[in-house]
Amino acid sequence: MYGLYINSVFLVTMLLYNFTQSQRLSMLFEMDYKLMIGLLAVMISSIAAMLYESWKRVTRGRDHGLPPGDMGWPLIGETLEFVSCAVSPRPESFMDRRRAMYGKVFKSHIFGSATIVSTDEEVNRYVFQSDAKTFVPSYPRSIMELMGKSSILLINGSLQRKIHGLVGAFFKSSQHKSQITVYMEKYIEEAMNSWKNGQLIHIQEVTKHIAFQVLVKSLINLNPGEDMQFLKKQFQEFNAGLMSLPIKLPGTRLYRSLQAREKMIKLIRKIIEERRRISEATYFTTPRDVLDVLLNDNGDQLTDDLILDNMIDMMIPGEDSVPVLMTLSVKYLSDCPLALKQLEEENMELHRQKARLGEQLDWNDYMSLSFTQNVITETLRMGNVIIGVMRKAMKRVEIKGYTIPKGWCVFMYFRSVHLDGNNYADPYKFNPWRWQDKDIGTCSFTAFGGGKRLCPGMDLARLETSIFLHQFVDRFRWVAEDDSIINFPTVRMKKRMPVRVHKKEEKNLNHLVETINKQSYRQ
Repeated sequence: MYGLYINSVFLVTMLLYNFTQSQRLSMLFEMDYKLMIGLLAVMISSIAAMLYESWKRVTRGRDHGLPPGDMGWPLIGETLEFVSCAVSPRPESFMDRRRAMYGKVFKSHIFGSATIVSTDEEVNRYVFQSDAKTFVPSYPRSIMELMGKSSILLINGSLQRKIHGLVGAFFKSSQHKSQITVYMEKYIEEAMNSWKNGQLIHIQEVTKHIAFQVLVKSLINLNPGEDMQFLKKQFQEFNAGLMSLPIKLPGTRLYRSLQAREKMIKLIRKIIEERRRISEATYFTTPRDVLDVLLNDNGDQLTDDLILDNMIDMMIPGEDSVPVLMTLSVKYLSDCPLALKQLEEENMELHRQKARLGEQLDWNDYMSLSFTQNVITETLRMGNVIIGVMRKAMKRVEIKGYTIPKGWCVFMYFRSVHLDGNNYADPYKFNPWRWQDKDIGTCSFTAFGGGKRLCPGMDLARLETSIFLHQFVDRFRWVAEDDSIINFPTVRMKKRMPVRVHKKEEKNLNHLVETINKQSYRQ
């Protein structure tokens, strides 16, 4: 069939060439042009129709156990409709229409791949828990080009588990928890200290600045300064190419992002060399950052190239997911005064308790703010910072009566699960109180992924958002201006979440502290 298509196109091309170039066919100029155009249109339409019918037969007959669905048009599949819905205010409408027709699991063809779309939490859980012999990560080509072949997002098996385990253990260590809490407080306080009374602040920009500093501190122990500014500038250039056309010609988006990546690698390689030079003279028994953790490993699997790839890739949450989480939490609280009031009361009560004891807040204090954590969880559910992930089947898989053929992708679409009325009552309403008696460990909540690739930094994201909200409500009142959420290609605020901040009266805060001190003295 494709041979017929090529031969037909060649025939049409040669006919047009001879029609315009050959003197022998000059008599054809006297023919009715409309007739010729009509003939060409009929020929092209016939070819397209034959291709379409062939496409339908192939996709219908490929495997009788496939979920129901529609593969769309040849080559482009249903990508155009998916993108059209993704940029709308209801990006899940593409899924909703197909769920109504086919159920929670259906077949499609998007982004150049035959795909099984799953909005079923049980199917998603099965895929998450499968090993690399069954499913492996699948990403657009531009992402794979930029990540590097050794990225933890792309590698599989024992090496992936090793890196994930090392990084996760470090993030959970008491030493790192204590250290990073102090730095989070410091960077957030410094940012807010620069705000003037009545100033218009763009929350999305502020949180990006804070989150990137925090994450880079955790990864390579880099302090604010020239190197940090250089790294941030290059990372933004790098990040802009993650969802670009996979064309590496000079001047293209992907090419510029790859160039930025090389500049970042050069800087981090220099830091690695300096670490090794210092370690010859001084041995640090306790790792200061993720780089120390990976460099101190005694095995031979963690090469410099692997470490470099992962240092860059692990910076992505500092530019995207974490600042978006903080920004959306402010947006939803601004839209829900009752939730804002309860969150403010909870944080002020903690502030009073610690002031009475003369103690500083620590990791456990912030994470113990139950309503604040419920606000963060509800923000993750509503905002869907990560809309879903893709996995590629390495073999034929049978699950819940469906067949997933080898080589097909599974697109686990979290947004539909999080906004499913069967999982959450009134799912489009911001309701942090729903989490008072609900277990976030259920498979219907997958904001941080799942299985062997569960995000190792999920508690850091919660902590940073908790500290930001604590200081924000403690020091400021604000009025949010109109803004809207953009969901594609990444989640963000259209106007960067502008709010006009007003400092709370310092004399009232001082009076509060004096009152607490007097009460403590009397006791």
